[in-house]
Amino acid sequence: MDDAYLTLSDISEGLYKEKMSKFLSFAIPVSTVKEAMEYIEKYQKEYYDARHVCWAYMIGSDRSCFRSNDNGEPSGTAGKPILGQINSFGLTNVLIVVIRYFGGIKLGTSGLIVAYREAAAEAIKAGEIIECLVEAEVSFRFEYPFMNDVMRIVKEDHAQIISQSFDMDCNMTLRIRQSEMDRLRSRLEKIDGLVIKGKEWEEN
Repeated sequence: MDDAYLTLSDISEGLYKEKMSKFLSFAIPVSTVKEAMEYIEKYQKEYYDARHVCWAYMIGSDRSCFRSNDNGEPSGTAGKPILGQINSFGLTNVLIVVIRYFGGIKLGTSGLIVAYREAAAEAIKAGEIIECLVEAEVSFRFEYPFMNDVMRIVKEDHAQIISQSFDMDCNMTLRIRQSEMDRLRSRLEKIDGLVIKGKEWEEN
């Protein structure tokens, strides 16, 4: 479904060793670019003595926001294979940081690609992959006599009540899976006098 995506439940770690070089990897769930960059800065400070701190992230349910960084490794040998693993596992809203401690023996271009790819995969495999839903909210007001009609729709459509208040009019905000929002709004709009938040709401 377009309104479901895979991500990680929590931070997980991996380790890959090759010819005395050590690759520490961290897979971190994030929801914004700002959050990802803050984590990158954190790991750069924490592992200041490492030769390279390479990373890649993918953000958004449509997986359209992504970036990778080789951090001094030959172009395309670190960030790209890390991002490739995010794609291979079909993940989004995730950042992977791979920290390299150089062991004194050069790995070559192909060796680096394998090392960063495997380190990223180890971090992902150590974590728990979960499915998340893209949800939407709708706010509306209605008259108290129609409360039973509203609550029947809430129950039948399995909508979550986010907020509600009862005064002269009743106000309610519901949350539901994005793909089911059109149906929910259509059902609510059939209730006499019910006004969904938007232009019509502001005019009244």
